[in-house]
Amino acid sequence: MNIPYVGVNHLEGHILSVFLEERTPPFPFVVLTVSGGHTTLYHVEGVGRYTPLGQTLDDAAGEAFDKVAKVLGLGYPGGVVIENLARSGNKDRIRFPRAHLSADSLDFSFSGLKTAVALYVKKWQENGQKQLSMADIAASFQEAVIDVLAEKTIAAAEKTKVSSVVIAGGVACNQALRDRVKDLASRCGMGVYYPRPAYCTDNGAMIALAGYHRISRGERAELSLDVHSRYPIEDIPSL
Repeated sequence: MNIPYVGVNHLEGHILSVFLEERTPPFPFVVLTVSGGHTTLYHVEGVGRYTPLGQTLDDAAGEAFDKVAKVLGLGYPGGVVIENLARSGNKDRIRFPRAHLSADSLDFSFSGLKTAVALYVKKWQENGQKQLSMADIAASFQEAVIDVLAEKTIAAAEKTKVSSVVIAGGVACNQALRDRVKDLASRCGMGVYYPRPAYCTDNGAMIALAGYHRISRGERAELSLDVHSRYPIEDIPSL
């Protein structure tokens, strides 16, 4: 039947997911792909042209949400339950650590924050600090994550001199993150773009779009093509 077959990198699907919307960013732009498995910044010069700018050195942001939700006994997945709980909490009640690393680093680290929250919750439970609520802990944790994600995204955009930023991946559904990035970007005259929630989480539409671009430019794969759980996006063929 001569049906074309091509491999698609999962991260490329997330990067291109914003082009499933009517409002799309101009090239070049900076994209933050943030999910349970990835927290990475890319400079996107065009379809198939992605340059990594920074990445998590340990836990992904979504993974930190899941682990903190488990510590709080909120179940899995943690992103939505923590976001909902945080709405009734005081985000300034607890100053959890922000791992900015070096002054010019665009990398992320969330393992220390996760540990700090776990130790705080243990102490809170043992001492029965009734003046603090679980919502305060959730809000303060979320604020620590958002601070770092938003600030480094804007720093990456300023460094690469782009006029637009994109947020993609499961954690991009977080409204507080979207609002913070939009606030910081507006101060710099930058546009902010993100897919609707259905296109933020893993979905077939984003994979189909990435495959469409590769097939339309003549790329083909053998049926012997294997699956890789982790494959650097910079190693895929450029279009």
